[in-house]
Amino acid sequence: MQSKAGVFNNANQWLEDLVSYVPGKPVEDVARELGLDPGQIVKLASNENPIGPSPKAVEAMQAALRKAHFYPDGGGYHLRSAIAERFGLDREQVMLGNGSNEIIEFLGHAFLKPGDNIVVAEHAFSVYRIMAHLFGAGTVEVPDPDFVADVEAMAAAVGPRTRIIYLANPNNPTGTCVGESRLDRLVSLVPGSVIIALDEAYYEFLQTPPRTLKYLADHENVILLRTFSKIQGLAALRIGYGLAHPALIQLLQKTRQPFNVNAIAQAGALAGLEDQEHQAKTRRVTDEGRELLERAFAERGLEFVRSAANFVLVKVDDGQDLFRQLLRRGVIVRAMNEYKLPDWIRVSVGTREQNQRFLCELDAVLGERASRAKG
Repeated sequence: MQSKAGVFNNANQWLEDLVSYVPGKPVEDVARELGLDPGQIVKLASNENPIGPSPKAVEAMQAALRKAHFYPDGGGYHLRSAIAERFGLDREQVMLGNGSNEIIEFLGHAFLKPGDNIVVAEHAFSVYRIMAHLFGAGTVEVPDPDFVADVEAMAAAVGPRTRIIYLANPNNPTGTCVGESRLDRLVSLVPGSVIIALDEAYYEFLQTPPRTLKYLADHENVILLRTFSKIQGLAALRIGYGLAHPALIQLLQKTRQPFNVNAIAQAGALAGLEDQEHQAKTRRVTDEGRELLERAFAERGLEFVRSAANFVLVKVDDGQDLFRQLLRRGVIVRAMNEYKLPDWIRVSVGTREQNQRFLCELDAVLGERASRAKG
């Protein structure tokens, strides 16, 4: 058979050492690989909503299925209008994405070329680096003391080929947050020629959210990234949105595929957006669960990072080993090797029962470790 190696020689050279994003293991995979009952597996790996989607969103999606033979509204008129109304913006300041990750890709299409770079905090969401690499661009990582982004250092890291600064707030995987005054400082220091992408996927979990919408009127270089995956519990639909100055939205709209957000996702997101009761319940469950986990870690003498989101980063010594041990017991968490934190795991906040199950299995694994160390 004729070799096809020549075809791959023509591939973009920067793809050769690109490391793809590794998501949390699905329940079905763990059940199949380890021969476990799926109903007995607890997944606390992907920062998902433990109480599920809004019943109103489910009802809206079921109704939308009856029209699945039609293409979706390519412009997302009704959902964009509802989002704009919710935040006091014009519809022209809102764009939709197949998850907010797709808008990260849109920014790459619009602004990144080989040789350019982005600036991120050292322990920022890994997709920023991956997406920059996909466009042949580099990443400048700035140390984040105590896992909190240093906005002055990030601004100082901007060079002649810097095109985008990404700042997740709260940050994944650390759960830390930069306050409004520090964000004001960042916006004031960064030249208008550099995009500031504030990734606010966990924004709704904040007790006192920074007022970031104020930047959009006068700063064409600021974009807010938000999602329906977290507080709305619609992760499977892959739907997110960006908020920015109309000029920036108009540019980014040119980079997206037609019908990039499906009709079922739009219907579910629209209904979920309006269900304030479900969002309040999610926040309540999250706050209670996060407090339970942090208190439990403190009682066990485990170092952790106080979180403003729906997960907690905790130091366990050899996170990959603990991940594997918990996996065998039917509990899925997230090891942090890809974030250069090999001794840490990230634990999503679950229901009270799920959190208690995790802590029970954690105690068992830590007990086994202690026994081995003595023996």
